[in-house]
Amino acid sequence: MSNEAKKSSPANISKASIISNKDPEKVASIVNGLIRLTYHESILQDSVKAYVVFSDVGNAIDGKSVIEGLPLIGTEDFKLEFEDNNEEKIKVDMIVNKVDPVYEDASKNVISLELVSEEFIRNEMGESRCVSRETGSVHNHIKKIFEEKLKTKKKLHIEETMGEYNFVGNNRKPFYMLNLLCKQGIPKDFPEGVTAGFLFFETADGYHFKSIEGLFNQEKKKSYVFNNSTDVKATPAGYDGKILEHQSDSSINIQSKMNMGAYKTKIVLFNSYDCKYEVIEQTAEQVKKQVKMAGKNLPKFNEKFDTKKEDYTRTTLYVVDSGTLPDGNTEQQIGVGNTSDNFKAVKTLNQSIRRYNQLFSGMMTITIAGDFSLHAGDVIFVDIFSVQAEKDDTVNRESGGLYIIADLCHFVDAGGTYTKLNLARDSFGRKGNHSTTT
Repeated sequence: MSNEAKKSSPANISKASIISNKDPEKVASIVNGLIRLTYHESILQDSVKAYVVFSDVGNAIDGKSVIEGLPLIGTEDFKLEFEDNNEEKIKVDMIVNKVDPVYEDASKNVISLELVSEEFIRNEMGESRCVSRETGSVHNHIKKIFEEKLKTKKKLHIEETMGEYNFVGNNRKPFYMLNLLCKQGIPKDFPEGVTAGFLFFETADGYHFKSIEGLFNQEKKKSYVFNNSTDVKATPAGYDGKILEHQSDSSINIQSKMNMGAYKTKIVLFNSYDCKYEVIEQTAEQVKKQVKMAGKNLPKFNEKFDTKKEDYTRTTLYVVDSGTLPDGNTEQQIGVGNTSDNFKAVKTLNQSIRRYNQLFSGMMTITIAGDFSLHAGDVIFVDIFSVQAEKDDTVNRESGGLYIIADLCHFVDAGGTYTKLNLARDSFGRKGNHSTTT
């Protein structure tokens, strides 16, 4: 971290309390001994996480250390509240998942704790497993598993899906099942066959079940700029803040992208009942006008490789599970011309594969002064000034533009508070500006 980034003032940590499993009346506050706090959110993670490092000096509770006095053994409730310099507060109830000694001498112990959501622990319990056969829409499946299996009262921000999908739980863990269902989610406000793919993740304000299209269709939350000014407080007009450090992922691996099927995918379906097969194809180019992309353009490949029909770079073979999941009698389930939504599931999966991989076409990592109003899944606008400063238009029009916050980390210690963001988008080129997104 540069000296510039360290100019951000430390956050106010108002609560960091551990509640004993043995006696709930025993509460140890570690605020005064706290050395470092990191708090994490991600659109690819089922639970928020936090890490605290504190000095356990030996008189925290009943004249003993925290480890001895509680005692600290894991799964304790942890109450955490902290506030940035703009009075944006994060308040979360978490569970101690790991306890690791960092340093020990005669006068103190330095302890590191990994904190997770209650749902993270509940997901591992046998009684939470998904077992039964379920019918209905994907978003209703999500809600049912969330409420009945994870047994949580946290808010669920849920986006409705199109059609129905039947499945058997097969004793799977809730998080596994929720993420499996994400791949079968079709956004309700888009034509069938255009796009698919949802994400299930947690932030400080609850859980989210949202499509990739839904994320990109959000209004941008804030705009940030990176320029040559050394004054952290000198933010150009129209921007919400300065980028203290940035690193664009300018690495290009065509083979990797092609293997993942980011732009062109094909799936071959084989029906074991009638021994027929069907080929489903889709390219990002075919649907780009029907979805909202963060950037202006998809990558343009060398024309010599544009073979039109046989240029699908990822092919998936799939045996159709005829007769087991759709509704109706045997004849209705496996009859010729069955149009049950479950027979469309593999086609949906093909669209999801392409959309998930396309999401990370462009990536960037930035560090800003601590801003606790931001969350994973938010859309922000980023401007990076070009190194060719002699030009009138100094904005880098390739790397700048709209991004989704894929990962977020708030870092707090005595030296300051900053927020590190891993950003992602599905296309290239700057579209709009810091005050508009069109």
